[in-house]
This record gives sequence, structure tokens and C-alpha cells, in this order.
Amino acid sequence: MHQDPISDLLTRIRNACMANLQRVAVPSSKLKLEVLRILKDEGFISDYSVSDKYHGVIKIYLKYKDGKPVLSNLQRLSKPGRRLYKAVDLIPKALDGYGLTIVSTSKGIMSDRDARKQRVGGEVICQVW
Repeated sequence: MHQDPISDLLTRIRNACMANLQRVAVPSSKLKLEVLRILKDEGFISDYSVSDKYHGVIKIYLKYKDGKPVLSNLQRLSKPGRRLYKAVDLIPKALDGYGLTIVSTSKGIMSDRDARKQRVGGEVICQVW
């Protein structure tokens, strides 16, 4: 069992993009589904589907533009050994606002933009661009 499921998810997506794969499968979890929902809403992946919600596998359909992956970088910020919490005004902007920072707040997992709108800080999970 992998110690850090989000790090594992990001690594699998990163590797699949480098190999120009159309889709990649990862073990399912609620947290991963939330992260993928944000990636889809923000246009970084084309879609994802779950075969069995609780023990199943998530298929992630990657997005390419002109033969290049839309995702050029996925970076894990908060790690199990060193959690990274930020107040709402200190949430980092990925690539000067062109990227996306995913934050786990008391109101759920959301993009940095939504967290600023709702004025909530939390654990900075990862950055994507």
C-alpha cells in the first residue's frame, strides 16, 4: 500500500502524460475523486470514471492540445511527513495564477480561487499547471 495516495495519483498522471497515454487507472478514494473533480472542472483532464465507488478503480482520461499534454506539471505540496497549512491570504498561486492550487478546507476540497472567494484557508494539497 502506498503511504501517500495523492502523491501516487499525481505521479501516475504525470507518467501517463509523458508516455502520451489517453487514459490511466488509479485505485479509488473519496479524496482522489475530489481532486479529479477539480482537475476536470478547471479543464486539466477531459474526464474520469469510477468502476466501483468504494473498492474500485478510477479511469482518468487525459487531455492533450496539439499533441502536448495539457498538464505540464503536478507538484505535491503538503506531504504526510510535513503538512502544509495556509491562511486564506497566504494560499500560493501556481504559475502566477495560470495554474491551479488545490486546497483541503473545512468546507471541502476546492481550488485556490474558490477558497479565496469563500475566505477559507486549509491544507495546500498540490499545484497543477
